[in-house]
Amino acid sequence: MILPRDSLRNEILPRLIFALLLFLFCSLGNSEEPNLNAPALLLAHVASDDIDPALYLISEKLDGVRAYWDGKTLRFRSGNSVNAPAWFLAQLPARALDGELWLGRGRFEELSGIVRTEQPDAVAWRQIKFMIFELPDAPGTFSQRAQHIRELVRRTHWPQLQAVEHFTLADRAGLQRKLKQVVRDGGEGLMLHRADALYVTGRSDVLLKLKPLLDTEAKVIGHVPGKGKFNGMLGSLEMEMPDGKRFRIGTGLSNTARKNPPAIGSIVTYQYRGLTKNGLPRFASFLRVRREF
Repeated sequence: MILPRDSLRNEILPRLIFALLLFLFCSLGNSEEPNLNAPALLLAHVASDDIDPALYLISEKLDGVRAYWDGKTLRFRSGNSVNAPAWFLAQLPARALDGELWLGRGRFEELSGIVRTEQPDAVAWRQIKFMIFELPDAPGTFSQRAQHIRELVRRTHWPQLQAVEHFTLADRAGLQRKLKQVVRDGGEGLMLHRADALYVTGRSDVLLKLKPLLDTEAKVIGHVPGKGKFNGMLGSLEMEMPDGKRFRIGTGLSNTARKNPPAIGSIVTYQYRGLTKNGLPRFASFLRVRREF
């Protein structure tokens, strides 16, 4: 059947235009590609209650900024380059290192401000330590790699390059005592790395984190207006977990964050106390926006 010209113009052509616009919109929405410079890193799972600490080398969980040195370039977890002073980079050995840029307990926001600056502040950078906890692609067990890290740091003989201190504990009671001590002194928690583990990347049970409060990340997908004392500001964040589950965060937000809330699409770190039977976080509380340095 041949359609009249008016039918072609009034029915089919608008549909074609709509389909073209939809295609362009979807293409633009998916145009962002992953950073090909992002290093493959080992990421931690949460420690279970029945863990045997005797199998692990244990260290304090540092409140720093993850950094990866490939022997030539210092990068954030995102793959973006760290704008560190040339003299800082010149001190690093010509081999891959994985660790955290660190100022000290409770100084994450100050650290974040320093390392995100395009023009590095030489005075501020002299306070920063590069705390090494892994030798990427090195052979042997983690116990052996930890020993090699200590030897490497000793040979480098530069106070700003440090090996993360590891220790052992015999039982869960000792682990809980140590956790309470670290938190009481201002630390975040503990990291447990299987002493016999070969080098791996990705999220793995060979590395565990132990904290009084759990934390993880989710994406901001909406802003819920505030009521009462928060009228005219943000009331809560509509969040989406990696598995697609949705929930809201309404606590832990400062007035500054409520007036200028995290952008839709940004990634937020939040704390929580376990999961409900539906897999949603209990008592979720805003911690900070993840910085894509």
